[in-house]
Amino acid sequence: MAPKVLMVAEKPSIALSIASVLSGAQMSTRRGSTEVHEFDAMFLGSRAHYKVTSVIGHVFSIDFPAAFQDWTNTNPSDLFQAPVLKKETNPKAHICRHLSQEARGCSHLVLWLDCDREGENICFEVIESTGFHTSDGRRIYRARFSSVTEKDIMKAMNSLAEPNRDEALAVDARQEIDLKVGVAFTRFQTSYFNGKYGNLDARVISYGPCQTPTLGFCVDRYLQITMFKPEKFWMVHPYIMYKGYELKLEWERNRLFDADVAAMFRNRIMEDGTMRVLRVSEKLESKGRPSGLNTVNLLKVASSALGFGPQLTMQLAERLYTQGFISYPRTESTAYPSSFDFRGTLGALVHNPVFGNYAQKLLTENYNKPKAGTDAGDHPPITPMRSASEDSLGNDAWKLYQYICQHFLGTLSPDCKYRRIKVEFESGGEQFQCVGQLATVKGFTSIMPWLAISEKNLPEFATGEKIEISKVELDEGNTSPPDYLSESELISLMEKHGIGTDASISVHINNICERNYVQVQAGRRLVPTPLGISLIRGYQCIDSDLCLPDIRSFIEHQITLVAKGQADHSMVVQHVLEQFRRKFSYFVKQIENMDALFEAQFSPLSDSGRLLSKCGKCLRYMKYISTQPARLYCGTCEEVYYVPQKGTVKLYKELTCPLDNFELLLCSMPGPEGKAFPLCPYCYNCPPFEGIGTFFGAPKTGDSSKLGKGVGMPCFLCPHTTCPHSVIAQGVCACPECSGTLVLDPVSAPKWRLYCNMCNCLVSLPEGAHRISTTQDKCPECDSTIIEVDFNKKTTPLNDGATLHKGCILCDELLHSLVEMKHGRSFSRHGRRGRGRGRGRGRGRGNNKQQDPKMSFRDF
Repeated sequence: MAPKVLMVAEKPSIALSIASVLSGAQMSTRRGSTEVHEFDAMFLGSRAHYKVTSVIGHVFSIDFPAAFQDWTNTNPSDLFQAPVLKKETNPKAHICRHLSQEARGCSHLVLWLDCDREGENICFEVIESTGFHTSDGRRIYRARFSSVTEKDIMKAMNSLAEPNRDEALAVDARQEIDLKVGVAFTRFQTSYFNGKYGNLDARVISYGPCQTPTLGFCVDRYLQITMFKPEKFWMVHPYIMYKGYELKLEWERNRLFDADVAAMFRNRIMEDGTMRVLRVSEKLESKGRPSGLNTVNLLKVASSALGFGPQLTMQLAERLYTQGFISYPRTESTAYPSSFDFRGTLGALVHNPVFGNYAQKLLTENYNKPKAGTDAGDHPPITPMRSASEDSLGNDAWKLYQYICQHFLGTLSPDCKYRRIKVEFESGGEQFQCVGQLATVKGFTSIMPWLAISEKNLPEFATGEKIEISKVELDEGNTSPPDYLSESELISLMEKHGIGTDASISVHINNICERNYVQVQAGRRLVPTPLGISLIRGYQCIDSDLCLPDIRSFIEHQITLVAKGQADHSMVVQHVLEQFRRKFSYFVKQIENMDALFEAQFSPLSDSGRLLSKCGKCLRYMKYISTQPARLYCGTCEEVYYVPQKGTVKLYKELTCPLDNFELLLCSMPGPEGKAFPLCPYCYNCPPFEGIGTFFGAPKTGDSSKLGKGVGMPCFLCPHTTCPHSVIAQGVCACPECSGTLVLDPVSAPKWRLYCNMCNCLVSLPEGAHRISTTQDKCPECDSTIIEVDFNKKTTPLNDGATLHKGCILCDELLHSLVEMKHGRSFSRHGRRGRGRGRGRGRGRGNNKQQDPKMSFRDF
């Protein structure tokens, strides 16, 4: 029997490319969590049956156990010693189960994950999921490739190696360090500041060992700008007319900061009135062609020239790679390997409508070998692998692909050569000059015209010649501060100081933008916000190490030693975490220093927001603060109550909650089909019933010591038996989509509807009715709540012009014919039990499954 070979790629598109090449496109494909391609072919000299499938990125992600997830019961300092566990990254995709099933009966596993440290880490996640162990006689192989072309795939198949556990452990080390350090600082900062300031527009005040130094670069530049004091300066510029050219001469002194002295020099030159040619020099110079293109340089050019942010650039590059148009886009190398097939790559571009002629010219005239760059030992530089057009790629992807092609062709082109002429003059004892340039060989600038030299023609001068000065200008100017950091400059700083990797630089920049620490303005310049500035200045006054790049550079160096097998993974993690634990302890003790900066920048809660609803404790009005995270603040009780973070919030008819006397609010979610529901601020933050595990619209983090253990119980989840707003009073029947309950929308008139309190299922009720309300009666057939409908006189479907009708929307023929399911499956009146109360509640008459009443609202 032929052995079975399981091959696993990092993405479905790459699995398809690999299978197509190895099978000669003769394969069968079936669906699974990801597609599985099957075929028979040769493997290591004998016939075998192949199964090629993929994961979708990391199979597992690292997190804390449930005991450390509760902000109330866990001191952030305990997280440094807390255990960690790996959870399936996307449980709904069932990748782990998929791999386990496909591995049954297979004797060989070939790993086609991306060839970087992250890919190596995923290799061992796949090995764990498949249950492959070399000790049981089954073999594990690692395929190393840089593109998904047929040539590269076949080359990888002929040189299978072993996965590198040291590189995988390096990723584990970085993940654990970043998780524990980031979460500890983030929880403490968020809990400390979020309940104190009203216009602090951030749900989470995060810290990250890479993110924060990245922000630090932006704030350093901001501080340079704000502390800059401009100075006036003056420059003397004589003009001459010679052989039809008007030339502005540059002063050797450049500029002076004393107006009187500058004026004196101007007068001396005007008195002289002539320029004497001291010397004329001419030499041939060259501008070197570029080295190969690596990730960092791609990100810099995409930002400065194409206007693409780093995150978008990497998304586009990833797409071009998976479609086979370019080689692997994450690489630190700028040197091509000696075996690189330049002629074959040029041949792939010969028929391109834009670059074909240039590629053919390089092939015909013998291309130049690229400059020696840096070999980081990972992947070759980013290179086009096959021809594409703008129509096939789309506008943005085409722009990036076009640049990658131009850069590659530029590396194989001649250097740019030009003639540089410098003429030096003297007048009134001062020296001046003018410079001309003329290209003799355009070289690589023909395909990369933005790098071409600025050509300037000069007339021929003779040494000793005297020329009359036509005018002398005294130009005044001011020294100017540097501009805000551009993304391109920030990427250069991150690379220089070892902040992040070629794979993560874009993520860190995106994080500081998304978290409202910086804003991207014209020219893709990064301007720090008041929050970003306050954070960095706070770190600087407490412990500058927290925002300086040095500490991260040290961590990256240690992780690199782990990847090379020169340092123990657990010892590195333990050492770094102990350093940060001490820094965290000191930071907590000194937090008042940072708080002083926040007080100067942000408004206290008492000065923020607008009056909205009454507090049930003191009966005074609470203020609604709409900036994220949205919340209510009682100035008398000094209590904060969070509200849903999406939608609009307003007072609900001045009604009060029977449990705590707080005035109810009405939250309307965005969109034409968004839910509108009442909630009690106190119940929402401190659910009064055990087992309320479904949080609705709650902020992901907050000051849990004030919020209580649970957050997010609106009235449609409340099981109170007598409150007219609870799920008991307003619930109608079981949701056909999930285990939730369909609840009457209290403010949906005239387009009356029910919505599920768990999912997005919507049911339209008779439109145009004057009133629809629930009753205390139950349907004898299905135990659903009977509703009462008061139809419009002009449109009533009832006989004799009657308008009032009671019935069950499932069992009453008239009502059932008038309801319509807007989201979800068929809404059958048979086979579904009602919402009901008391015994017999369930999702069907034959439903004998017993449920814990504390864990399901359906069984109250």
